[in-house]
Amino acid sequence: MSQISLSDLNAADEADFVAALANVVEHSPWIAGQLAGKRPFAGINQLHAALMAAIQSAEPEVQLALIRAHPDLADKTQRAAGLTVESIDEQSSAGLDRLSDAEYAAFERVNSAYREKFDIPYIVCVRRHTKDSVLRDFETRLRNIAKTETRCAIEEIGRIAALRLDQLVAADDKLRVHGRLSTHVLDNHVGKPAPGIPVELVELSALGENRVIARTITNADGRTDQPLIGGRPLPIGRYELRFNVAKYYAERNVQLTDPPFLDEIPLRFAISEPESHYHVPLLVTPWSYSTYRGS
Repeated sequence: MSQISLSDLNAADEADFVAALANVVEHSPWIAGQLAGKRPFAGINQLHAALMAAIQSAEPEVQLALIRAHPDLADKTQRAAGLTVESIDEQSSAGLDRLSDAEYAAFERVNSAYREKFDIPYIVCVRRHTKDSVLRDFETRLRNIAKTETRCAIEEIGRIAALRLDQLVAADDKLRVHGRLSTHVLDNHVGKPAPGIPVELVELSALGENRVIARTITNADGRTDQPLIGGRPLPIGRYELRFNVAKYYAERNVQLTDPPFLDEIPLRFAISEPESHYHVPLLVTPWSYSTYRGS
């Protein structure tokens, strides 16, 4: 997606400004229309704050219409009928376009229960979630009262809008919308970083298939050249890091049993803070390993 600079947005005529930001909030270009009159914006954080102020100051019936402009999650009929490009990308990022039969059944059940109770679509910033965490969030929010759920929906619209603005608008300041997941392998047998170890990151799923998120190899510093996840939120969920260490020690003439006591090492952990930095290192010898959450 090509970006437009904030300075160009500030200088654009009203029609071009509204066209550029029309889909920052789903099917609601009237919000961009209100923002056009509040220029210039000193930064993208000020732009997002003005967007949220426009939503929160709207009349209740306008807020309700805004919420109802959003699609249901994992709805095959709505996908076929035509979601916005932004919604398609966001739902695909969480794997909602490739659910197992059990997952589709679970989403259909909670979508129906939510609409029956609140008469609005369930809204969540799916780029901050895995499929499993969306389903858990559904169940939690079904216990809310209508007033609380309206507030939750608006908060989630704000998170979605922040991520869309981050992709669309280039500014000197940044919105705090991204997290980072990194790792580091330290060979405690010799007290040095461990290069050349294959690493695989897997998103674990309760009802569907586990999904490989990243494959890489540690560099000379025992780290990966790029974060395992970076430049986006860390989806809330359960993960497994797999480290293939036996070949590393064999190549260094360390005497190993046959088969090796440690070959592929799995580390299971969970992410609950999408905008944070999770550092999950491996401290390893041919006979032992440990980990911790670093930063």
